[in-house]
Amino acid sequence: MILQVPEIKLSSDELSLMSMFQEMTGATARDCVIDDKRDRVIFVIAQGQMGLAIGKEGASVKKIERAVRRPVEVVEWADDVEGLVRNTLGTKFVQEVRISEMLDGTKAVVVVVDSRKKGAVLGLGGKNAEKVRLLARRYFEVGNLQITSELL
Repeated sequence: MILQVPEIKLSSDELSLMSMFQEMTGATARDCVIDDKRDRVIFVIAQGQMGLAIGKEGASVKKIERAVRRPVEVVEWADDVEGLVRNTLGTKFVQEVRISEMLDGTKAVVVVVDSRKKGAVLGLGGKNAEKVRLLARRYFEVGNLQITSELL
């Protein structure tokens, strides 16, 4: 099920960061999220350009981080919620993604991960969980996203 992505308004800071990212890496940035709460910049890049965006041994990302003076995270775009969740958390860690429609029209997502890898999936202080919630809400109107290691 491919959904219509809501219109996202970018600030001039986000637009200039996207332009810089594209110049420095050669990868196409579809979106840029300045996450002041976690002091990071998240770039959403076009499908199939992850290698280009990261660079050899992470050289491109490191170069961008030096330029913006904060951590940079890169996520590959997907046309559906499940794909975006898998790309954000890491395909090898996600066992299942269940999506249900809520009464208010938003979506609820349950992500099942390997219990031995749950800490790595959530990230330090839950930063990866927060990132996937932020992106899923931004593009696919996901109101509730739960990460679990057990089948409910």
